[in-house]
Amino acid sequence: MTWMNAVRSRRFRFKFMALAPLLAAVALTSWAFASPVGSSPDDDFHLASTWCATGNVAHECQAVSDQGKRAVPGALIQGRCFAGKGELSAACLSTSPHKTQNALVATNRVNLRGFYPPLYYLSMHLFVTSNIAVSVVLMRIVNILLFVGLATAIYVLLPAHRRLSLVWGLAMTLVPLGLFLVASNNPSGWAAISAGTLWISLVGYFESSGAKKAGLGAVAAVSTVLGAGARADSAVYAVVAVVVAVLLTGRLNRRWLVSAILPLVLAAMAVVLLLSASQSGVPASGLHSDPRQALSWHQLLFTNFLNVPSLWSGVFGSWQLGWLDTPMPAIVWVGALSAFAVLAFAGLVWMSARKLLAIATVLGALWVIPTYILVKSGVLVGHAVQPRYILPLIILLGGVALFQVGGERLKFSKAQVVVIICTLSVANATALHFNMRRYITGTTVTGWDLNTAAQWWWNIPFSPMMVWAVGSLSFAAFLVVIAVGTMRVRAAAVVPHPQAAPTTAAHRAGGPPWHHRFHRDVSAGQAVTR
Repeated sequence: MTWMNAVRSRRFRFKFMALAPLLAAVALTSWAFASPVGSSPDDDFHLASTWCATGNVAHECQAVSDQGKRAVPGALIQGRCFAGKGELSAACLSTSPHKTQNALVATNRVNLRGFYPPLYYLSMHLFVTSNIAVSVVLMRIVNILLFVGLATAIYVLLPAHRRLSLVWGLAMTLVPLGLFLVASNNPSGWAAISAGTLWISLVGYFESSGAKKAGLGAVAAVSTVLGAGARADSAVYAVVAVVVAVLLTGRLNRRWLVSAILPLVLAAMAVVLLLSASQSGVPASGLHSDPRQALSWHQLLFTNFLNVPSLWSGVFGSWQLGWLDTPMPAIVWVGALSAFAVLAFAGLVWMSARKLLAIATVLGALWVIPTYILVKSGVLVGHAVQPRYILPLIILLGGVALFQVGGERLKFSKAQVVVIICTLSVANATALHFNMRRYITGTTVTGWDLNTAAQWWWNIPFSPMMVWAVGSLSFAAFLVVIAVGTMRVRAAAVVPHPQAAPTTAAHRAGGPPWHHRFHRDVSAGQAVTR
């Protein structure tokens, strides 16, 4: 009956995993409501570009005498009143939907010169309404559903032994920056979605056949378009993801070579979208958002090369969220980074030359790309390049680290699973709370009760504490579900006790001699470990 129990166990895990998409959507939706209009980095630019994506439209986007500007609803750029000022709440935002929100204001912070690819803005423009707040939240929820939908489709289509890389590769890299961005109006959210779905869908595509192969190929195409259509650097990361998939699955046979046509087409598509944006000129000229340092290029190279890893830790919360004005307590980044390190290290139990080369490729990109841009821009780490720019590579690294090689499944003890779940749950709950606190009262107010002395909140029937509690519990429940659905818990080793009762005088005096006991314990330990 063992095989029947195994079948029942697999069916239970698969049915139990059906809860994961719902819990993930609820947890991310709490992040969508955790911050106001204009809260993500450069939101004044991205929201204005969304409203102007289709050109001049009455009450949405109008040309003005200055050709470098457009008139957009004032609420789209009003987030500047609190941006970069963490001590201020979002109370400065207007609550009048007619006089301020829809009154057109001229701004030059629009994607008129094609700095970003247009696809993200065109897609989000479909959800523009006369109510700014409703439109912004609707766009955030659409992005959440897009992310959850793609991940769910990949999970269903993937071979069972590849699912752990998908779900835990995302879970261990998204807290807190990834969750904030996916549930925001920033194109970096699409970059994160693409990074977490493209490489693994291509791996599944190479390893599958029939309808599942076609489905995973379609998902990979969508993921490529999402990433390359949102940011130019995400197009580069899409090419890196294709390279990783090829390294992990490459075979010199006709079937694989024919299958490789799709990834090559996707890589070419990413390059075309990259060249369509003026961001593609950054490698040649660098970023010019900060004054250049009076240092030689080799001084910049040496200093930045040694300090680039601080950008990596910034993904886990050591850097501030939002407009770099929302500090996270140490428990967030220490907990999230520790969970990442533990899971990634555990994944190294599976190793091969292919996997080692794939990991080296991603690590090389994580180090070389930001170092090069910083040196070209003439600045040091802490300026110009932000953790969100390299978040896709961190997500890719986490997934590849958990890539299974061979038939043996990765196993954890119950205690290890509980510690991982608790650590990530606490990190997420704390990050969500501090993010909400920053906008509700400003960072100068402390305390767990978000309802007290609230200066800003959405016009919804749910209180801040209710949103925080539901979001935190949903994320914790999500981790429990994916742990049950994808992890294998090993039984604890039990040292057998001798069955015979002591009979000799030595035993009656307190047990066998020490060298007998030592020999017995070593023998028992060998039996257990063997």
